[in-house]
Amino acid sequence: MKCRKFLLTLAVALVSICPVMAGKLFKAGKSRYMIVVTSDASPSEQTAAHELQEYINKISGVKLELLSDDNTTDYNKVIYIGYNSKYGAKLGIECPAEGDESFTYCTVGDDLWIYGGKQRGTMYGVYAFLENELGVRWYTKSCTKVPERDTWSFGKLNHSETPAVGIRQMDYFDSQDAAFLAHNKVNSIWNSQVNDYGNLVGYWGCHTFDALVASNKYFATHPEYFSLRGGERKPHTQLCLTNPDVLKLCTEGMLQTIKNNPNYWVYSLSQNDNQEYCQCEKCTEIANRYGGQSGLLLWFVNQVADVVKEHHPDKHISTFAYQYTRGVPTGITPRDNVVIRLCSIECCFGHPLDACDHNKPFMEDIRKWKDVAGKLFIWDYVTNFRQYLAPFPNFNVLAPNIKTFIDHNVIGIYEEGQYQSTGGSFADLRTWVLNKLLWNPEQDTMALVDDFIGGYYGAAAPYVRKYFNLCHKQLKDDTVLDIYYVENHPIFSEEFLKRANELVDKACQAVENESDELKYRVDLVRLQMKYLHLVRDPHKALEDGTYDYFVDFIRRHKIRVLEWEDVEGWIRWYNKTYLGRE
Repeated sequence: MKCRKFLLTLAVALVSICPVMAGKLFKAGKSRYMIVVTSDASPSEQTAAHELQEYINKISGVKLELLSDDNTTDYNKVIYIGYNSKYGAKLGIECPAEGDESFTYCTVGDDLWIYGGKQRGTMYGVYAFLENELGVRWYTKSCTKVPERDTWSFGKLNHSETPAVGIRQMDYFDSQDAAFLAHNKVNSIWNSQVNDYGNLVGYWGCHTFDALVASNKYFATHPEYFSLRGGERKPHTQLCLTNPDVLKLCTEGMLQTIKNNPNYWVYSLSQNDNQEYCQCEKCTEIANRYGGQSGLLLWFVNQVADVVKEHHPDKHISTFAYQYTRGVPTGITPRDNVVIRLCSIECCFGHPLDACDHNKPFMEDIRKWKDVAGKLFIWDYVTNFRQYLAPFPNFNVLAPNIKTFIDHNVIGIYEEGQYQSTGGSFADLRTWVLNKLLWNPEQDTMALVDDFIGGYYGAAAPYVRKYFNLCHKQLKDDTVLDIYYVENHPIFSEEFLKRANELVDKACQAVENESDELKYRVDLVRLQMKYLHLVRDPHKALEDGTYDYFVDFIRRHKIRVLEWEDVEGWIRWYNKTYLGRE
């Protein structure tokens, strides 16, 4: 009897030390759990609670009851969504700050608790639980993988995550969807957006000089507002930044912009997308005083930022460190409400930034900006803007480059891809992988690639993966892969073209009897090789039907091939440039 009492006491003690050894969320269409959301839940927490209910139902066929914690019902086993003051006090956990995007999901006794900051943290925790524990994947805005399970059991859980960088912005055409971005923990977009997913951080404008002081409006009467080049003032260049009227117009314009668009955190006051800076005597003198054109620009932007701070102390002004302004100024630093957006446009993207001779000048600049800029934001490039459809084997650099940016204390990263249309070289794959790496660049990139390809391409997946590997094998130690290379690049050897065409043809054959959607995904992979054939051997492509196939495909699916032309414009340009016909 004494032995039996001892064993019972020991069992109770073990339960108190390890509150749950194992549990079943559902089995054979039944569950003892319900979902409880806090009575003061934010819109994103409510959204996450409903989606948790929805996805568990899709996975198991069980629809868990969803209640608020102000309901007096006697709960059985509970999944708590949002910070729970009872468990917080019991475990000594303080309520997270509202904007804290970190999260935890853990077991407390038989219960499961998912909590984080109210704006997005709790929501991210719910989505991470669905992804990590139950296998849900949000590959694209229209492709979600939801596994079916009869039973799901769990032991003790205590999982926490914190984002590697505060502001994460993705710019692929098909990624601009609030639900898709939230599911993959991306929190920023160009146009500020209030939604049920904790909102999206807005970044107003870029290349805004012409928006604030337009050549079409002012040049005829005030040519002195614009750059002096070769002894004459020219429209559609940059602004004359030492002209006091230009300063007044830009300051008033920024204040009006903030008034008209109050939901953004930052507003861009930045050079136009050309290198025609002003060479007048006054601008040259200020540039020389502060170490170059970046010093002149910062001198100007700081003055506008000072006025903005008086009226809007919570807002920021952003400007570029881009092309002729990329170098770090001397004798001047950004105001504390100025964000420097450093652009990597000249870099090689075939090798990590910190491991390539071609990138040494950029690395020198980012090291200097780290010491000068209190708020440094990266504009990064992840596609070939001259030929969207050409293979762009840059996946090996994605994680290392993001880590490099984070090592230099950046507050945010913007990844610019094919933003104007669907399609492009592995656009969906690159979007999903980048989303994951922006949150946590310590993840295994190729494991993410395997995950996506296996879940997205169906029976074609093995061939797509071999083709993906073949593209990346073309990179050599001395290969320079910039964002404007063309079809005669050394990576496109005849041997590569032969093997690549074999693989994409097999991929298409593997899904011949599958859904139109799956065939379309694989056709987009094959389109990369169709495009190379079209531009490398245009007359043969015209004779063998590739031209007609390609034109029909991009018209039907509205795929943009170049950054600077729409579909019909590209067709006209191709005919003239490659075939010599109007």
